[in-house]
Formats: sequence, C-alpha cells, structure tokens
Amino acid sequence: MNIFLRELRANLKSLIIWSIIIFLLIWIAMVKFSAYASNPEMLAILDSMPKTLMDAMNMHAFNLTTLSGFFGVMFIYFGLMGAIAAGMWGSNIIAKEERNKTIEFALSLPVSRARFVTAKALAALANSIAFVLITWIASLIAMQSYNPDGAVYRFLALEMMAMFAIELIFLSIGLLVACAMKRPKRTGSIVIGIILVLYYFSMISGLHEKLDFLKYLTPFKYFDAGTLLHQGGVAPVYWALSVVIILISLTGAYYAYNRRDMYI
Repeated sequence: MNIFLRELRANLKSLIIWSIIIFLLIWIAMVKFSAYASNPEMLAILDSMPKTLMDAMNMHAFNLTTLSGFFGVMFIYFGLMGAIAAGMWGSNIIAKEERNKTIEFALSLPVSRARFVTAKALAALANSIAFVLITWIASLIAMQSYNPDGAVYRFLALEMMAMFAIELIFLSIGLLVACAMKRPKRTGSIVIGIILVLYYFSMISGLHEKLDFLKYLTPFKYFDAGTLLHQGGVAPVYWALSVVIILISLTGAYYAYNRRDMYI
C-alpha cells in the first residue's frame, strides 16, 4: 500500500499535465465545432480533401455538423493520447527506479518483486482511470451548450470505454518493456515507438484491401470510432485480441522482472 500511495503522489504532476492538455484539446475542438454545427455547407470543405487522407483518418464515417460525428473524429486524438499517457506511466513507473539508482533500496523492502510490480502497476492503472474520467467530464461540460441528446451521451460513453481499453493495452505493453529491458533509459522511447508504429498501421489499414490484415495488429483499429457510432459496439474478436495482448504482456512482465538482473 505504501508503494502504491507513493507512486500516486509521484505521478500526480504527470496526470495534471495530461489533464491540462486534454482540456485544451477539447476546448479548441469545440471552438472549431462551432463553425461546423448545423452548417452543411462546411461539409463541402471536407469533400475537397484528398480521398486517401479521408480514408486514413476514417473521416467519411462521420458527419462533422453533428456532435456525435465531431466526437467520432475527436476519438482519434483521445485514443492516441490515452495510449501514450498509459504507455509512459506503465514503463516509467518501473524503469525510473533503475534510472534513478533507487532500485537497491526499493528491492530491500520486505516485499517480493511480484508485489512490487503489482503496486506500481495499480498506481499506473489508477492514473489511467483518472485520465479517462477527466476526459469524459471535460467532454460532457464542453458539449452542453449544444444540447446533446441521449444518443450523444451513449456514444461518448462507448468512446470512453474504448479509450480505457486502449489504455489498458498500452499500459501492459509499457510494463512489459520496462520489466524486460536492461537499459531503463530506452524504455520510454521504445514504448512511444511501438505506439506510433501501431497508430500508423491503423491509418494505412483502410487504404487498400491488401492492407486490411493490419487491422488485427493494431489496437487502435480494434476500437474504431466509426464502428462504435454505427454499430454501437466492438466485435468480439477484437475484445478477445485485447485480452490476449494484456494477459501476455502482464505475464511476460512478471516473468521477466522476477528473473532478470537489475541495472545498477
């Protein structure tokens, strides 16, 4: 419990920074939405955009003159920010002990390595939950001036559920990278690299039918906002893949951390 509370305090500044960023993103987005709201003429601007770009960002699935359509596009940013934040929390919360040369003291505590990792992982999980709730609350506040209906609230709830699932996936991947690598200074850059590569896969998977297989390799495509909007859920195969990734990553993290020598 002491490790858990200490990590919550240590990561509070990071959570505040990410919260400020998401507040600013939503505020800027709603200012932009004011130009699109109930103004079909603005859609002509989108029609003039390159088809390749529209397909990559899946913007053809949304009507940007509606709240649901606009927040569907916003989910591109929600998912990416949630992935980066959770991935960095998952990796840094483990790697920083070796990076800051405090690992000897940490492991001298009367707790096993497994309990040590668990306490830190739970702290990172708490941050991820808080970040989703803050994003949700900020979105609800921002949309009130446009009189959202029940369908908008339900769609936003689905988006937040999807954002949290993406966070869980990349949190577990971040933990695995940090627990397995012997060079703690490189964990953050590796996790960010993984996230950006998978995000790139999600963008190009819809460009050609030959690239369609990429959608099974990237969690960003599992929780596609267009599918959430028009079908009201996620296909079972993607939930199964998400659970498999999380379980494999967590199992590998505990196994690697219990067996490897610490970097001192």
